[in-house]
Amino acid sequence: MARWEPGAPERLQKAALELFATRGYEQTTATEIAQSVGLTERTFFRYFSDKREVLFHGQDAFVQAFLTGVDTAPPGASALEIIACALQSAASFFPDERRPHSRTRQSVIELNPALRERESHKLSGLAATLAGALRARGIDDLPATLAAESGATVFGIAFTQWIREGEQRSLADLSANVLRELLALAEKATAAGNSILE
Repeated sequence: MARWEPGAPERLQKAALELFATRGYEQTTATEIAQSVGLTERTFFRYFSDKREVLFHGQDAFVQAFLTGVDTAPPGASALEIIACALQSAASFFPDERRPHSRTRQSVIELNPALRERESHKLSGLAATLAGALRARGIDDLPATLAAESGATVFGIAFTQWIREGEQRSLADLSANVLRELLALAEKATAAGNSILE
């Protein structure tokens, strides 16, 4: 039967994204998504709780890509060095061939306030998870929180650059560039003395 065909979640995701992009998120129903790939509405809800979840499916794997980087960072690494490893690991979750998909997905999200809020919540959750992983490695609470929040911000900025039309650099390169810029800002502030904190 159609609902048991392999790859149903992926087929539904692909179809949903195409329909959202061409017809609009609000104008597309779960039934229409399922029917467009020869499946039933019941099959759709076997994999996704609602049509919004089609856009956010795979969140666990996304977070795990960062955590793998945290786990593989060398012993004794600083909080930001660990975050650099996490960012490089996460970049492998976004190979260049995925860029068109990510670009379309983001364009759908940007047109819907509720989806934008969900995407923002995703990055906040990522920062909280990274902070916990840093604390588990012995990093104190404040530097763990600062580094994790910085890492989520760096990823968000790099990802926005990565999906721009005409961008050819890899997400790994963009993440490294954004992180270097952040470190350069901190170094300039330190070189200027403590007057900024007084």
